[in-house]
This record gives sequence, C-alpha cells and structure tokens, in this order.
Amino acid sequence: MRTLAAFLFLAPLLSGQSSGDLDFLSGQTDGRALRQMLHESLRAKALRMLDARKQETSRISSSQQVFERRRLVRDRMTRALGGFPERTPLNARVTGTLDRGDYRVEKVIFESQPGFYVTANLYVPQRGAGPYPAILFPLGHEEPGAKAYTVWQQLLISFAKKGFVALAWDTLGQGERVQLWDEDFGASKVVRSTTEHTMVGLQTLLAGDSLAMYTIWDGIRALDYLLSRPEVDAARVGVTGNSGGGTHSSYLAALEDRIHVAAPSCYLTSWRRLLETIGPQDAEQCIPPWISEGLDHADFVISFAPKPFLVLSAIRDFFSIAGARETFSEAERIYDSIGAAEKVRMVEADDRHGFTKPRREAAYGWFSKWLQGGQGDATEPEVKLELEEDLRCTRTGQVTTSLKAETVFTRNQKRVEQNRQPGATLATVRRMLSFDPAKAPLNVKSYGRSKRTAYELERLVFQSEPGILIPALLYLPSGEGRKPALILADGRGKSAANAHAEALAATGRVVLSVDLRGLGETRPTDERNGSDWPRYFGDYYSAMTALLTGKPLAAMRAEDISRAVDLLAARADVDAARIALVGRESAAVPALYAAALDARIETAVLDRMLLSYDSVIRQRIHRAVFENAVQGALRHYDLPDLARWMAPRKVKLVDPVDPVGSLVTLETARGLYPDTEVLRRGITEAFQPFI
Repeated sequence: MRTLAAFLFLAPLLSGQSSGDLDFLSGQTDGRALRQMLHESLRAKALRMLDARKQETSRISSSQQVFERRRLVRDRMTRALGGFPERTPLNARVTGTLDRGDYRVEKVIFESQPGFYVTANLYVPQRGAGPYPAILFPLGHEEPGAKAYTVWQQLLISFAKKGFVALAWDTLGQGERVQLWDEDFGASKVVRSTTEHTMVGLQTLLAGDSLAMYTIWDGIRALDYLLSRPEVDAARVGVTGNSGGGTHSSYLAALEDRIHVAAPSCYLTSWRRLLETIGPQDAEQCIPPWISEGLDHADFVISFAPKPFLVLSAIRDFFSIAGARETFSEAERIYDSIGAAEKVRMVEADDRHGFTKPRREAAYGWFSKWLQGGQGDATEPEVKLELEEDLRCTRTGQVTTSLKAETVFTRNQKRVEQNRQPGATLATVRRMLSFDPAKAPLNVKSYGRSKRTAYELERLVFQSEPGILIPALLYLPSGEGRKPALILADGRGKSAANAHAEALAATGRVVLSVDLRGLGETRPTDERNGSDWPRYFGDYYSAMTALLTGKPLAAMRAEDISRAVDLLAARADVDAARIALVGRESAAVPALYAAALDARIETAVLDRMLLSYDSVIRQRIHRAVFENAVQGALRHYDLPDLARWMAPRKVKLVDPVDPVGSLVTLETARGLYPDTEVLRRGITEAFQPFI
C-alpha cells in the first residue's frame, strides 16, 4: 500500500475537485449567515454578560454601594491587568529647560520600572504664587509627534498659562519610546503605535498580563513624579486626555485616589456599542476578561464618584455617541442618587474624533471650576508651538538607543520567568480554557451525497453548540464493517484540505473534514481594524472578543473538534476506538488542545503548527498567532507540555513553524518535543500512525 505521506505529497496534483463544489453553502442564505456566525455568537454572549452587569449596577443607590462597586472594579481590574510591579525609585532627572516667560517646559526622564525609561515634558507656570493645581495628561495615539503633537502642545501650554502645572509623557510606541525601533527604517518595525501595542500586547497576554498594566503603571508613576514637585498642590490634581489619552484618563481615575477631577475626551462609550460598531481596539484598550468580569465603561465613572467627572464626546466620533450617552446616563443616575448630581456632566461637540477646541475649552472650564474655585478663564489663549526636536529628552530621540532602555519585550520575558507556577496538569489547562464541549444533539443536516471513484462524499452541517454550525465534508470509502476514522481541520478551510482528505480516504479511512468556527466557509467577511491588522493578527475581532468574554477562540475551536469526534463515534461504520486527528496551520493549535483534552482522539498529527508560546515572547514580530492565544498560558504550561501530557497516545509534528510562519530546524523542534516525532513534509514516516 502506498504510504499516506506520499499521498499527501501528491494529493494536490491528483484532485480535480473545485472549491465551489466543496464550499457548498457559499451561494446560499445559510452560507451568508455563516460568515457572520462567529461575530454574532460572540456578540450575543457578550451582550448577555453586559445585561447581567446592568442589572447589578441598577441597584446602586447609596454611597456605601458606590464604595463597594469601586473596590470590586479595582480588584477585578488589577487582577485582569496581571497585578502591578513593585514601586521602585523614579531616578528622575531634568535634561533641559525651555524658558518661555510666563511658563517653562522641563524635559524630564524617569524610570517607571528599573531601566524602563519614560520621557516627559513638564509645563510649569512662572506667574502667580504656587503651589499650583496640576493636570496629568496621558497622550492619545495621534502621530507623529507624541508629546510634541500640536494639539497636545496647545492644551499643555494653555493649562500652564492658566496657572496649572501639566505633565505629558510619551506613551509606548510613540515619540521617544518606540518599542520595536528599527534603525534602518528610523521608525517602528510595524509603523503604527496601535499595531505595536497589539504586537507586544499578545506577548504580555501569554505572560498573564495586559499591555495596559505597563501603560497604566507609567501613568501612576508619572503621577508620583508630578506630586513630588514642590510647585504642585497635591490636593488639586486633575487628569484629561483624548482617545488613547481618554482611555488612560478613565483608567487612572478609576484606580487612583490622588486624582480629584477627571475629563476624558473621545473615548467613553460602552462595550455594547463597541461590539456593534468598530469592535475591540488595540491591546491597551482591551483588558481580558473584562466583559466576563462584569465590567463596562460606566464603571470608570462610577468608581470616581462622587468626585467631579466630565465626559467629553464628539457626536461624529467613531466611538459611538449612543454608547457615550448611555454610559453617562447610568453614571448620572448614580451620582444623583448619592447627592452629587452637579459633579458629573457631559459635553458633546458636533464634530469628529479629536481634542477639538469646543472640548478643550470645556475642559479648561471644568478644571477651573473644581481646582481653582471657578476663578480661571475657559477661553483658549494663542500659543507658540515648539519643534518636536526641541522637546526631546534624549540625545538620539529614542530611549532604546540613547539609554539602552528596557522594552515591554524584554520586561515581559522577565515577568514570565518570575511568575511561572509549577505543577500544572491537563486539569489546569481544561480550567483555563473553560473547555466543556456541548452535550446537546448535533442536529446534523445533510446537503446531499455524490459518488467518487473510491469513496462517497457527503456534504453536511452539524451543530457544535447552539448558534454554532460547522460545515463539513464526510469522505466514506467503500467496504463493509467499522473503519478507522480521521478528523481533518485545516486553517484554510475544508476546500483547501480536499486533496489531503481524498488521499486519506483512499487508505480506507472515514474522513471528516471540518470548517472550525471562523475558518473556511465560516470565516468572517468584515475586517474591522486597520489594513495591516489582518496580516498580523487575523480575525482580531473574534479573538479579542472571545478573550474579553472569558474563553479563548482556540478553546472554542477545540470544542468543535471534540463535537466532530461525537459525530464520528456515533456512526455504525466507524471504529470509535480508532479516531485520529490532523490539524493544519492555524487549526493545528486547537487540534493539539482537542487531542490533549479529549482522550477519544487516539493520535494527532500537527502540520505547520506554531512551535511554542514561548517562541512568541522571544521573537519581536509575530503573524497569525493571535487567534490561538490563551491568556496566562506561560504562567502554567506551553504547547510542548500538551504533547507530553498526551502520552501514551501519539503526537507527530510536521514542519513546525516560528511566530512569523517560517520553518524551524528539526534540531530546535526536537529539543522542545523530545518524546514526539518531528518530521519534514515528504518523509514517509510522517503520517505512519494511519498506515
């Protein structure tokens, strides 16, 4: 008999099947619905959780309940962030000063963590008597310029002229703090700061942290520095920022008692409206498992009550104005119930995203009212802007080249080593994944059979769980009696796997080739993020929403495979004791999870699978990994552990790949998988378990 590996090598040349014949739902109403199935199911799950949260907060009507909610929000938020680092010396220093008469700009560098340098500009009034009220100003994502961006300078100088000390710092990925700096490009390797956030954000996620832990901690340490200055009145501190700065203004307001007045701009909406419109944003704006923890945007405002909070919104923003209004309405009710109705307001401007003049002047007025006794002027003055290079704090313009600074990439590797928790088992993995395949009927629907030379092909759909339908092709070889069976899950979909399925069926096996949720015919058609995101992160909307609702997408796909085992095991022509699994490319990691957690799978072959999660945190760039991320995995286990824990059942790796999809050496792979066969495609032993 011809070996299976040889069949797989030649199969693309032997197959005459068209993908249109195999993607049999594509032209039907069912097919169009399938494209949105994953997004809709995740959104429905999230909305149920958000509804439950709304029921909880609707009962808040006293100061004691607000206090309890604040404590709950902080506890859950801190846990989701991964916990904060130790508070270490700031080692702050001023590297230069610009004297502009009625104010000065100091160029400051401090360490939010050891060797983790933060570049900042401090705007200090030089008129009137101090100590002055202060404004903490986390930056948004406007590029280029970071802390030198023209609108930010307008705000910061205006605050200084109005008698406020104001501090702005370069956030991760911007200005002098690019985390993936490329000397040849003279820019980030991935160009945009938000792309950089999510690139390193996946690495921190695997470590059990959120990227927002780093950015929030920078803000907390910036506040430490601000309050260390003798010019600052520690009893009069506000926070404001736009977009990503609005995000961090909201975070810091919820977490920090030392902030007395808040005014985030162009961020607050609601998770319900986010999921209905633009979807989850970059990694610093998403803190899994936020939604399953019962949290929403209104919790930032509630946690700040009864202190003054101003919501600044744009009617034509991409952050839904309907969500902002709903969040404000919820917060307003709670402020009113505790006798603080005058301390929460919302200002809407009929314009687009940005800290535009109407919102800037509303902010000046709000901070003047609560931090200056209403004595200040809300009118914006004319200012003279500085050149970006004149505001730089480092010699080269980058902390990595001037100061040999630590980055999130290097700090994260240390966090992984520090936070490893030995003693994990498959039970640990099952718990972390919430792996629990449905027990409901599969509700199999056939779309007809057709006769082939050596087998019959049946097109069918089965229900993995309510609302999740799995299109599949069932290859039935001729002959009587129970036959060994195999599940084929290909990341490119069942039509791409047809040649391999035919080769497998030719060996006398029943083959079930499946489109796991979000793959093949069920791949969502809309990409809700920037044009470079699908290339790096795949279906980010689904992967991040899954994490936010408490269950990784890889776990859901592994459950689809387990349900496929249910389908085969129930058939009279299948030997249920001889069910094998082949997982290919982006379906290989879910296949490994399924094989490890479902003992009915006798053997697993993993083709072009990611070598390990550890490889992701040790290589700066990754592609097509996000869909297979499990939060905190590296605190407990890695992919090689899953293969090892499957013993005595068999696992074989074929052409394992690194985080960008390039083949790794056999020596490297065998070093991580010492008890697993690791082979190159075309070697006949690769699929020997099925011969």
